[in-house]
Amino acid sequence: MKFITLYIIANCYLIALDLKGISNLKNWIILQEHPVKIEWRDFKGFPISRAEKVLEHNILLIANVIQDIGNYPVTFKRITKTKILEDNIVQIVLDMPFPFSGRDYIIKYNIEKNLDKWIFSFYSVEHNKGILDPRNVRLINAAGVWELIQISPNQTLVSYAWNGELLGNFPEFGLEKAWITQGTEVLNWLNESLSNGRKS
Repeated sequence: MKFITLYIIANCYLIALDLKGISNLKNWIILQEHPVKIEWRDFKGFPISRAEKVLEHNILLIANVIQDIGNYPVTFKRITKTKILEDNIVQIVLDMPFPFSGRDYIIKYNIEKNLDKWIFSFYSVEHNKGILDPRNVRLINAAGVWELIQISPNQTLVSYAWNGELLGNFPEFGLEKAWITQGTEVLNWLNESLSNGRKS
């Protein structure tokens, strides 16, 4: 009985790391203002990072690229592999700079959309088809959210928030630099993909 109770609590805690409402939180610590705004704060004991930038693209075109998970290795150059495990569940593998091991995570995602706002949220799950390469480190608490807000027909405020813990052999003193690098790369690569003609 004690084991079952602990199991339920653990699973509820994992599911509770849903960042969908992260935009309502206050007291973010700004790490960088330009070219991409990067900030972070603690949330439920995890370091949550957020990158934000206005992109000169239509909200639907941006949403098409973000939900095209199969093409993530083309769009986001640090992603080496994506594997669709079932509907709304995907395994993503990330390259890390030498000398650090690669990272991977398995997530379940959800999409909410209306005329001027679009949200893609995800959180970590387990799946028997998501085999971990022994050279990589699994991010068991992965969670994040993309939020798109239409400013005009060809201008969109893009916000990407994620659990910034890297686990494994990554030193804590390097986390802020890693968050700045990751957030800047992700939004710049997204913008480059759209500017280079990936419309869907």
